[in-house]
Amino acid sequence: MSTVKEAVEVEVPVHTAYNQWTQFESFPEFMEGVEEVRQLDDRHNHWVTKIAGVQREFDTEIIDQLPDERIAWRTTSGDTQQKGMVSFQRLDDTHTRVELVMDIEPSGAAEKAADMTGTIDRRVKGDMRRFKEYIETRGGESGAWRGRIRPGG
Repeated sequence: MSTVKEAVEVEVPVHTAYNQWTQFESFPEFMEGVEEVRQLDDRHNHWVTKIAGVQREFDTEIIDQLPDERIAWRTTSGDTQQKGMVSFQRLDDTHTRVELVMDIEPSGAAEKAADMTGTIDRRVKGDMRRFKEYIETRGGESGAWRGRIRPGG
């Protein structure tokens, strides 16, 4: 597994950054290679990605979610194996640090090549920069889900 880590400081309050991140279906607007995220229920999402011309579909489960602090997930089925966590740290009333840490198991030849050449790492860094632009340009979240999901619950 490869670990990818990236953080950005966004010029919005912590609740705004967190609320937007709970809007999984908006991810294609700022995540390169993410074609669709369909929210199945409070815990589960179905993803369609296309990286280096290879389309993958997989399902994720949110395993820990605490409003304004963190969202952690893992894949449960499909062509991709990954787990990760995004955390939110209030810096002041109008600034938030958003940090994403992902463990990714490249599954096919294209993904292994992308991993070895640093493409996955660059893509995540770009996604975080685009999230910053997305949320700061909007000035507010497009929706919110403030529920609590406990590990093992």
